[in-house]
Amino acid sequence: MNQRLLLGVDISTTGAKALLIDQEGRVVSSATTPLTLQTPQPLWSEQDPQEWWKSAVESIRQVIEAADIDPADIAAIGLTGQMHGLVMLDNSGRVLRPAILWNDQRTAAQCDQIRTRVGKQRLIQVTGNDALTGFTAPKILWVRDHEPDVYSQVRHILLPKDYIRYRLTGEYAVDRAGGSGTILFDLKKRTWSPEILAALEIPAEWLPATFEGPEITGQVSQQAASETGLVPGTPVVGGAGDQAAQAVGVGAVEPGIIALTLGTSGVVFAPTESALIEPEGRLHAFCHAIPGRWHFMGVMLSAAGSLQWHRDTIAPELSFDELVAEAVEISPGSEGLLFLPYLTGERTPYPDPFARGAWIGLTIRHRRAHLTRAVLEGVAFGLKDSFGLIKNAGLGAVDQVRVSGGGAKSPLWKQILADVLDVELVTVNTTEGAAFGAALLAGVGAGIFTDVQEACSQAIDITGKTSPGEAVRAYRDFYPQYQELYPVLADQFKAIAAAGLPFDAGVESA
Repeated sequence: MNQRLLLGVDISTTGAKALLIDQEGRVVSSATTPLTLQTPQPLWSEQDPQEWWKSAVESIRQVIEAADIDPADIAAIGLTGQMHGLVMLDNSGRVLRPAILWNDQRTAAQCDQIRTRVGKQRLIQVTGNDALTGFTAPKILWVRDHEPDVYSQVRHILLPKDYIRYRLTGEYAVDRAGGSGTILFDLKKRTWSPEILAALEIPAEWLPATFEGPEITGQVSQQAASETGLVPGTPVVGGAGDQAAQAVGVGAVEPGIIALTLGTSGVVFAPTESALIEPEGRLHAFCHAIPGRWHFMGVMLSAAGSLQWHRDTIAPELSFDELVAEAVEISPGSEGLLFLPYLTGERTPYPDPFARGAWIGLTIRHRRAHLTRAVLEGVAFGLKDSFGLIKNAGLGAVDQVRVSGGGAKSPLWKQILADVLDVELVTVNTTEGAAFGAALLAGVGAGIFTDVQEACSQAIDITGKTSPGEAVRAYRDFYPQYQELYPVLADQFKAIAAAGLPFDAGVESA
């Protein structure tokens, strides 16, 4: 095969995935090894980096064996994975403590420290983001405040996928998409910010060198080769955090083409030509995996998760298809019924852990089918919030939305989204997510593709389109009513939480 295969490795919260594709984007083999999650205290979330490595090794060996290939045919490796996690190593590369993950909520006080030290508006202007508990920087300060013995031994700080890079190559490196998610980056300069590091008293020498997504960061070492079955010297590229890699994997690499991931959470990913910033930090602004590109990202915490909860609670005996089929006959607007999808708090546009879900407008006429359609519409309205922020922050026209995730399997939900957003939705042939995007980045680094845009054009095809229909006008009328509900109810949500519901004041992150 003359080294024409590409390997993507994805370290998610639930599993270590290895994906082998050819230069045309066809999947050759795939394997995922489960990972365990530790919650040593309420709202804490940790994993063992060494388990990541063992699971990655197992998955890599499985895909090589399943494909029945010569490992020398693997031209390059791309890495992706969960963003914002904190891995701390000592001078010898030894893991000092379990990794603190993106969904850990312990750092509210440290977020306040960061805003005090830097100033909220200055922080947003430099990094593109406000301080949220999910990001890496407040985790570093938490360890300094609560585990000084550990902190005194720290010599290297890495993100989850970059620990795998270290084990593969012996190199300390980070891609710029992932690095910008630490909120220690100067967003415009695409590298670490001396100003932010100095304000937080974090030694610059602890942080790894930064690379663009397709750049080669090192080669597989002899030791790693003996463990994984890979060939020594196989190049490893920068890769990307999971959302940027997912965007590459569906071809959202140019302004005007937005990636919409309709999974448990909902992610709106909008590439930009420059480092645009939402003035209040209500959108995330990070570097893209593509050199010279940035992106906005809006995240709602319960997208398809809202439908999952609805089905499990109201009609567990039905399949999702059966449940949604009932809603087809219900008219747009669900006869005046609105649903707020804040079942696990919210992140965009309201970074509010106290936000709660609700049906508003229930009458005796409403049946299960109305409730279901209201859930689908409420999620669509919540995603429209992110689109509005992105437009107001200067993105410009939206030409196409590329939708993926479990919710994208529903024709009704896609039509509702197209109508609410008033834009064409398309699906693509790739369903392997971030690992596929990481493999394409590896292909650019190996010289198989001249750039990321060419990689996407060769490997990704549009498989379906959903155009806005007659309901566009109706949803234009209903959306302002939806928008008015959270501001009216926000204080009540906080009061409900204060009345004794077990919930912490931290804000979740992706």
